Amino acid sequence: MCDLCKPLALANHDVDIKHELLDDFIRVANEAADAAGDVVKQFFGKPHLIQTFDKCDEDGCIVEQATSADIAAEDAMISVIIRNFPNHLVFGEERGWFPEARNADYVWVLDPIDGTTSFKNGVPLFGTLIALLYKSKPILGIIDQPILQRRWVGVHGRRTTMDGRPVQTRPCHHLSRATLYASSPFHFSDEEQEAFHRVTAKVQEPMFGAECFTYGLLASGFVDVVVQSFLGPYDFLAFIPIIEGAGGIVTDWDGQKLQWEASPDFTAPTYYRIIAAGDDRVHQDALEYLRII
Repeated sequence: MCDLCKPLALANHDVDIKHELLDDFIRVANEAADAAGDVVKQFFGKPHLIQTFDKCDEDGCIVEQATSADIAAEDAMISVIIRNFPNHLVFGEERGWFPEARNADYVWVLDPIDGTTSFKNGVPLFGTLIALLYKSKPILGIIDQPILQRRWVGVHGRRTTMDGRPVQTRPCHHLSRATLYASSPFHFSDEEQEAFHRVTAKVQEPMFGAECFTYGLLASGFVDVVVQSFLGPYDFLAFIPIIEGAGGIVTDWDGQKLQWEASPDFTAPTYYRIIAAGDDRVHQDALEYLRII
């Protein structure tokens, strides 16, 4: 049996879901990604159609932006999900909780356009992120790039695929041989920048940009390490089953498993620092330099 066909050890041993249910979830997740992609393609490359909205924090400072395409794509995904699973909940970057704030075993977490800056500037390295959580554990993740027609699907206990073909991270024995990606060197606080620069000084090749697309490249064996900060749950939950299903590892900067309680009552900080790696050895190397001193 080839390496790409071998089953993986389960990352979450306490998750037990029937294969028939998983297959149904995968079907709906793909339909939701298709629906979002149809919307995105109507807007991409047409700046006269794209309205931009500022998103502010509690102090009124602009922290990021959304577009009319983000909102329309999220609404399209919500429609597909709720039509198929009316008892499930959705948590989206643009709409928040839908249909109402309550607890449920199954929660879909959506980012209609991860990499809005790339999208509105005509750079096709953004993507749609879809995660399905069961009792707060990610069991399914999708990264979809509708312009380049690339889709990674990760499912708990199964091999990750890209456009239907199994993929696998590549071995990397040491940080000095690693290609590292980050969205931007400016997306870190002062203390985070110091830690980040310690890592980039050790890698063979630091690169920037590509947002969620980079995590797909990592799962496919093109990238060794991805480091980011200031991420919400919709920004990273889809990566967990994708990267783990390709043989990689994704944690916070302390090496701890990433967790988010999928509940409207959860009030802990919602921004995370994450590191993803294709090989545990390079992951451990990078963690030594990433620790905030």
